[in-house]
Amino acid sequence: MPSGQVVLVTGSSSGIGLATVREAVRRGHRAFASARRPDALNGALPQGAAAVALDVTEPGAAARVVEQILAEAGRLDALVSNAGFAQYGAIEDISSERWRRQYDVNVFGALETIRACLPAFRKQGWGTIVIVSSVAGKLSIPFSSPYCSSKHALEAIADALRVEVAPFGVRVTIVEPGPIETRFGERAKREVADILHSPSPYSAVYAGAERAMDTDFQKGKLPAEAVAQVILDAIEARRPRTRYTVTGMAKLLIPLRRILPDRFFDFAFRRSLKLPPPA
Repeated sequence: MPSGQVVLVTGSSSGIGLATVREAVRRGHRAFASARRPDALNGALPQGAAAVALDVTEPGAAARVVEQILAEAGRLDALVSNAGFAQYGAIEDISSERWRRQYDVNVFGALETIRACLPAFRKQGWGTIVIVSSVAGKLSIPFSSPYCSSKHALEAIADALRVEVAPFGVRVTIVEPGPIETRFGERAKREVADILHSPSPYSAVYAGAERAMDTDFQKGKLPAEAVAQVILDAIEARRPRTRYTVTGMAKLLIPLRRILPDRFFDFAFRRSLKLPPPA
């Protein structure tokens, strides 16, 4: 595999995606930063990075971007599948349309991009796919089920894909961050604003859920650069790990989820969210 790699990063307009592009360039790689609106990247990208337009939900868009990169750079060595957002709210309050939109971006958008890269990876006999998941990919948080379930889906996809493409020299790894200092939460609040202010049987508990999201679930935040460093370490590794956790919360909760019973987490979430006991 070449030392200076060609890397495509989705969801690069801010946060983890933008930090990953900057870290890739800092380490001597050639980065293609994708966003739905490339103009949003003006002035944000370092020299050596190129902005490309990519809406991961648009059929065929990812394939066109891969063709563009191959034409300009001659190859593609790594994909960082990072594009995504969070839809919060009680399951009963979230419309089917919003559920579909969550999956269109976080799951089907990732699949579209991954599948667009695989032919080039197989042809050259190498490639790395880094899927950005979350601690929510292992732990379902009340009032966050659309987001959590989409990340659970990515975990399952990564596990199957890793075995399927290994014979072609393609490596697959997944990164599971906990709370990170990005604008991710700002968009999540915009997505849920109308739900919070609409009549709902859950209105009485939304205040506690919102408080917990802003406090208890944000402890130990790290900057986006911490995740970017892990992503680049995985890309550069001769044999990357199948999973990387980032932040103390992720390193603690993911192992605990495997060994503690469901009712322990039910109790912990009720207490954190200040929910009344079961009827």
